[in-house]
Amino acid sequence: MDKLKQLETFVAVTQRGSLTAAAQSEGVAPAVIGRRLDALETRLGVKLMTRTTRRITLTHEGSAFLEDCQRLLADLANAEASVSAGGVKASGHLRITAPAGFGRTYVAPLVPRFRALHPEVSISLNLSDRVVDIAGEGVDCAVRVGDLPDSSLVSVRLADNRRLCVATPQYLKVNGTPRTPQDLSRFDCLTLSSDASQTRGWAFQMPQTENKPHPEIIHLKPGGPLDCSDGQVLHAWCLAGYGIAWRSTWEVAADVESGRLVPILESYAAPPNGIYAVFPQRKHLALRVRLWIDFLKHHYAQADFWDSAQRVKTDP
Repeated sequence: MDKLKQLETFVAVTQRGSLTAAAQSEGVAPAVIGRRLDALETRLGVKLMTRTTRRITLTHEGSAFLEDCQRLLADLANAEASVSAGGVKASGHLRITAPAGFGRTYVAPLVPRFRALHPEVSISLNLSDRVVDIAGEGVDCAVRVGDLPDSSLVSVRLADNRRLCVATPQYLKVNGTPRTPQDLSRFDCLTLSSDASQTRGWAFQMPQTENKPHPEIIHLKPGGPLDCSDGQVLHAWCLAGYGIAWRSTWEVAADVESGRLVPILESYAAPPNGIYAVFPQRKHLALRVRLWIDFLKHHYAQADFWDSAQRVKTDP
């Protein structure tokens, strides 16, 4: 049996979380995947994973071996690319994910452009406001907006991201305007539901005082009669006058400029956080992933990219 195929199968099973998922991605029966893993463990004389009908659990030896396998496969792919026709050439399948609203406007339009530059790369784009398990679901790179939780993942900052509290002029005329973040408890706030990515709540920077000479960042979780797991729906509800939303400037800048939405609590706005490319910890990234991250950094560094995307978004 091909030793390389055994290693590729081992990595695929750990990334996808089951023999069935790995088999489906390759178009073979799960029994074929099982035989490859059995042969690999027999050849090495060590147990790499514990398999049940519900989950795959790596042993200590399996975890250490996985990192070596990922590095070896990445090195092999890069070595093959370096001697292919035309010099260094990216190939293979690139799996990326991004938040739904941000991804539609600022990631999806770039995917065909990237593939035009690298025609031997095929691409799957998953848009979702839930936090995708990158390693468990076999994702190569995620674009994430906002503060990142501590994890074993590696992140590259692509751009700054600033958030604002906004509402329609009519909503504020009828309900009044909050003067401090704590006032939000008396208003209808449109929030992401608990299964979405905004886990820490809304961030505000409190002003300096004698007792607190340094600005303090606080996080609040205001409530209201409406919440949703899709940020674009919250944006639409806000434009319809159903309450106050805490949204990124990339999403509401055109609405604020046109007067459809009014920023509030601006003196309490927290400093910008980031827009990041996030990927699993590896010593050597696949060439297609490295090129994709560089491609994002190049476009996100250009002010006219954000302006043109906003214009396309607001065109009828």
